[in-house]
Amino acid sequence: MSEIRAVVITVSDACSVGERQDASGAALVQLLTDAGAEVVDRKILSDDLDPLVQLLKECADRDDVNLVVTTGGTGLGQRDNTPEATQQIIEREAPGIAEAIRAESLKATPMAMLSRGVCGVRSGTLIVNLPGSPKAVKESFAVIAPVLPHALDLLAGKTSHGSHG
Repeated sequence: MSEIRAVVITVSDACSVGERQDASGAALVQLLTDAGAEVVDRKILSDDLDPLVQLLKECADRDDVNLVVTTGGTGLGQRDNTPEATQQIIEREAPGIAEAIRAESLKATPMAMLSRGVCGVRSGTLIVNLPGSPKAVKESFAVIAPVLPHALDLLAGKTSHGSHG
């Protein structure tokens, strides 16, 4: 089984300038750690598109990282650029992950249909966009946690079909 080596990126204007505590990023670090992942880096940046594109690229291309999880910037707001930044750098999309997150979140709130988070792969690294609230992070992570080990195995080239469950 592939070890999960993750980078957590919080995308938030308010958090990036210290106006608000990064509760979503903290929740994500805790969830990943509880799942046995190593969180190798944690970043907070504003919703500006170009720096986000650059950071996503750098993180996904790191040799010691196989998972990048973002929190924030996935809504309909003018400054919500996380999906666009992710789409610019991924080599292949993994729409089933984003669809599963939205489908499960819809059971909790109709607002889930406003989330535009995308998921995909770059340089053997899985990139997952999660919404920006701690509650949504917890709900979304619960959806993806069962498939992360197998997804990362596949990205690492471990493609033999055995029992996965």
